[in-house]
Amino acid sequence: MWRFLAGVGSALALVAAGLFLFRSDAATEKLPPAPRMAAAGSPESEPALPDDPPAATPRTREQKRFDRYDKDRDGRITRDEYLASRRKAYAKLDANGDGRLSFDEWAAKTTTKFATADKGRDGALDAAEFATTAVKRKAARQVNCPPPAPTAEEG
Repeated sequence: MWRFLAGVGSALALVAAGLFLFRSDAATEKLPPAPRMAAAGSPESEPALPDDPPAATPRTREQKRFDRYDKDRDGRITRDEYLASRRKAYAKLDANGDGRLSFDEWAAKTTTKFATADKGRDGALDAAEFATTAVKRKAARQVNCPPPAPTAEEG
């Protein structure tokens, strides 16, 4: 019985902590400055253009993945569309083009990587040689955006 009460108590504590941590910060949101009214006849009295154009809706990662597979853009992925990328990968591995993969064809990239890393040509990799076989990760894309223009308030 005490385990049940301890479980209920800890569940209530987690809910309370969740409400505390994930509360809305809408009340602290800073509003944009109010537009200034220009005197009639001044150059500022021309009709104002909208501040920002409407933004395009961001596509989710899953929508982008779906679009990559849906080659004919009919909103459906057929079996052939789904398997097309696998067929291309298989064709790259099938070096002699006979439609069957031997172990050597399947492991060609790995055996080449091993042979390249085996600097001593002794058929075994030591720790330093093995470290050269680690997968090289692509660096995170850096977006070179220009700095924001100074506002009148920053002056």
